[in-house]
Amino acid sequence: MLPKKETLTIEFKSDIKKYPDSDIFDAVVAFANTEGGDLYLGIEDSGEVTGVHEAHKNPTTLSAYIANNTIPPVSIRAEIIDDIYPVLKITVPKSYSGIVATISGKVSRRRIKADGTPENVPMYPSEFATRLSDLRMLDYSAMPVTEATLSDFDPVEIEHLRSLIMAYNGDKSLVDLSDEELFKALGFVRELNDMLIPTITGLLFIGKRVAIKKHIPTHAASFQVLVGTEVRVNDDMSLPLLSTIDKINTYMEAWNPEQEIEMGLFRVPVPDFNKRAFREAIVNAFSHRDYTKMGRVRVAINDEGLTIANPGGFIEGVSIHNLLTAEPHGRNPQIADALKRIGLAEKTGRGIDRIYEGSLIYGNPLPDYSASTSVTVSLFIPRSKPDPQIAKLVSNEQNKLGRPLSLNTLMVLNALKDLPKSTIDQIAASVNLSEIATKNILDSAIESGIVDIYGSGRNRTYILSPKVYSTKSQKIGYVRQVDIDETRYPELIVNMAKSNEYIARADVVQLLHVDENKAYRLLKSLVDNDILEPINKGRYAKYRYCGN
Repeated sequence: MLPKKETLTIEFKSDIKKYPDSDIFDAVVAFANTEGGDLYLGIEDSGEVTGVHEAHKNPTTLSAYIANNTIPPVSIRAEIIDDIYPVLKITVPKSYSGIVATISGKVSRRRIKADGTPENVPMYPSEFATRLSDLRMLDYSAMPVTEATLSDFDPVEIEHLRSLIMAYNGDKSLVDLSDEELFKALGFVRELNDMLIPTITGLLFIGKRVAIKKHIPTHAASFQVLVGTEVRVNDDMSLPLLSTIDKINTYMEAWNPEQEIEMGLFRVPVPDFNKRAFREAIVNAFSHRDYTKMGRVRVAINDEGLTIANPGGFIEGVSIHNLLTAEPHGRNPQIADALKRIGLAEKTGRGIDRIYEGSLIYGNPLPDYSASTSVTVSLFIPRSKPDPQIAKLVSNEQNKLGRPLSLNTLMVLNALKDLPKSTIDQIAASVNLSEIATKNILDSAIESGIVDIYGSGRNRTYILSPKVYSTKSQKIGYVRQVDIDETRYPELIVNMAKSNEYIARADVVQLLHVDENKAYRLLKSLVDNDILEPINKGRYAKYRYCGN
């Protein structure tokens, strides 16, 4: 019942000499200001159980004592666990109502040290904004910068802003506003004591460089390109936000090569990194980064792919496991709102959908957020060749429907591409959807003819339809995936013949992994039953489906 080592949410304290009550309050506060957790009194740092002190054996008294010595009061749960010696377990909930302090005013939090062990450290006032932003109790980007004035706004950046609204099809009503009205509409200013004071958002978007460096020294970005081990580009920039995004986009145009894929009668250029997805990823990085922390938004391209990283971990309630299903909300709502109204950001707040869609519509590997930590969000988009068959399937289906396929449908198709002959529960686990939602998507895909179903009941499996496969070798792979039961050999051969102008004995050998004599006997049987007809004779005879 007792853990063996300390973690971010588990702490051991020796209680042989009676652990000080004030230190217990400090530990409770640290847990509450981080992720919550369990404090064990009576276990050494090594994990050895030595027992709780007699003065701490009354859980009810201790619970009330802790509540009376924390602000706001922390409601813990305490219990005695009988082991070699009795141990007191104090379960501390995570605080969602703000920052917790001891009654003496001490504020602390937990963190993991470089060696992987946890520790409690002071939480400084400069970190309060980050914590409250994570809890969605504060929008740091909307805060006024009382030392700044309207003279800190750059007239060139104001005109740049107006031109971008038109270029990106933003809110056209903004263009006709006076400068002062425009600032108010986008949250660039706050009125204090009958004066308009620039906000963090205002300075970031249209502030003069000297003003940004003075009032928001944490704002910075970099663009890097590595070819092998050679550094081709390494540009650090501290420009206003809109100019920073423009400069990064200009670099990207030069370092995002295209390759052509065949789509019916046409050859379509496909960039290594989807441009719409890249724009949303950059916007997300700047609108969700933590501007109270030093660091920079980093864009790096190398032989493996594209990395976009920003200071500040995922906001409360969001993780790499629920990125596509979590309620859209950000660390800096004012910045996000301004970017939407300008036209740079997805208006629904679902920019993450566009990032995934950019990979899925061409059959590329999914974006990867696994390198993200508690203090950094890192997106990696692999560099890979598009899958022409998936791209064609998606394009044809969208043209038929007259609208884009939903992201969940694209996710299911991608799962079937990588996991052919999968069951509903396997597909649902792969795309992080409920089985009911997954079944509805599959039913619609079956009705559209882009997914086939095989078997029944618990053995029912799904596979992409033969529409995905255009060459004979790909169709052979498809038919083999469907079923390799020898009793169905004739059916498999007929399915292959229906999908091709003709087939030969060598195709049957490749399809069923049988010898040439077996292949010949199977073909002859189908000819005798008037299902196939030979085009010519001999060892290299060809056969076609005659439709009988």
